[in-house]
Parts: sequence; structure tokens; C-alpha cells
Amino acid sequence: MVTRELADALIASTNGPGQDLAQAALLVARIEYPDLDPEPSLARLDAMGDAARQAIEKHAEGSADRSPASCVRALNQYLFDELGFEGNRRRYEDPRNSCLNEVLERRTGIPITLSVVYMEVARRAGLRVDGVNFPGHFLVRCKAPERRPATGLIIDPFHRGALLSEHDCRMLLQRHVGPEVAFSRSLLSSATRSQVITRMLLNLKRLYVHMRSFPQARDVTDLLLAITPSALSELRDRGLLAYHLNDVTSALRDLQTYLKLARMSQIDDDAREEHEQIWEHVKTLRRRVASLN
Repeated sequence: MVTRELADALIASTNGPGQDLAQAALLVARIEYPDLDPEPSLARLDAMGDAARQAIEKHAEGSADRSPASCVRALNQYLFDELGFEGNRRRYEDPRNSCLNEVLERRTGIPITLSVVYMEVARRAGLRVDGVNFPGHFLVRCKAPERRPATGLIIDPFHRGALLSEHDCRMLLQRHVGPEVAFSRSLLSSATRSQVITRMLLNLKRLYVHMRSFPQARDVTDLLLAITPSALSELRDRGLLAYHLNDVTSALRDLQTYLKLARMSQIDDDAREEHEQIWEHVKTLRRRVASLN
């Protein structure tokens, strides 16, 4: 079970000052590695940041080009050519891909964890790179010169730091999401730290549910609710996970609270059907409780 200490630490790390992502990402990894010591991973990032800064400076001296694009090329060469970081296409669904300590150790991961590595190394090297909460495939953005579009340099760390044009982003959206989401430049806006950590947790929850690892999935949902207490969908999911785990008391508490809060908002036909299904779960749970008395 998620401890209050872990939840409080994640809240503090997610909402605290500064741009640091690594601390919060390593707290997320404690779902898979409860006794994880963050210091070796943080020290590794510090060393990588120093080496990346030197690589960027050396590249600038050799080319007399200090533009963001030139800095990104030097950073890409260091991370992907020298260190060998790459997207894990063969075992994309491996939970280790969502754990920053494992991504640093194995030098492979999914888009969001490779983006966290990219952002943290770039920040330590003196380069401002923000996350982009792009649907279906997390990206990053480096501030561009004034003559370039406001979106800046869009970078895909999963594909070895490829620079993406707006057309590339449109094609990426089509491939991962389909026509139901229309492209707009707002999809390329900077992600907050809370959004990055939430997306990491959602990815991990999806994997655990797919693996039917319901205890771990409920732990992740606990953390999602810790950093976003108003997330009704997570309250619902935690109740359903408790239902699958035969934790009658917790399931009944969460599902009844969810239905009570959901009634206060306008719902469509699909949501109404879902609520009816959850109400059936609640009635089943109440019968179980009554049979124990």
C-alpha cells in the first residue's frame, strides 16, 4: 500500500519551487521499487549534465554556432550517439520503462521517461527544455530564436532527439490518436511539472491494469488522487480496483462517493450508462456487507 509519507513527498516534490522533475519521477518509481535510494540516480544525472554542458561548449567552439538548434544537436549527439539512449520499441510495455532509475541504468524507455532524462540533463547543462504533453506521444521543446515560430524546436527523445516540424506533429497525432483529436498549436504548449508526473502515473497505471497487477494499479491511483484530489475518474478507478481485489469496504466507500459527486455534474448518455453499472457494483457490495452482519 502507498504510505502517507510517499504521497506527501510526491505532493511536495510536484508542487515545490524550481524546475526539478527527477525527484518526483524517482518517487513514482518507488511503486515498483519501494526501497529505492534516489541519490545514485540524481548523481548520475548531475554527471551527465556536466558532460552535456562540456559537449555543447565544445560543439559551439568548433562551429561558432551557439543557436538553440546547435545546442540541441550537441546534446543529441551526447545522449544518443555517445551514451546510447534509445526508445524501447521491443518491450514498450515493460513497467521498468516508466521508472527513471531503470531508464538511466538501462538507457532505454518510453517517450515520457526519455523526455524527463532529456529535460533534466539539458537543465543541468544550462539549456532550457520544456515538456510537451502531446497526445499519445510525449515530446519536449527547446526555446527557439525569435525568428522561428512560437512553438520553438520540437524534439522527440524517443526517436533519438529528432526535430519535428508542425507537419510531423500532425502526422504523429494522426498515427497515435487518430482523427478524433484535431491538431492545434495549443497541443504543443509547455507541460507543467504536475502534468508530467500525472502522465507518468497514468502510463504506469495503464500498464499495471493490462498486466492485471491490481494492487500496484491501486497504489498508482492513490498517488494520482494525492496530487489531484478532484480527479473523479481516479476515485472511480480506485473503487473499481478495490472491487477486483475484494476489498469491500474501500470499494464501497470510493464508488458511493464517486456516484454522489458525479450526480452534481451534467453527464451524457455514455456516462449515465457507466453510472448505472457502478450502481450495480454498489448494490452487490452492500449485499456482501449485509451478509457478513
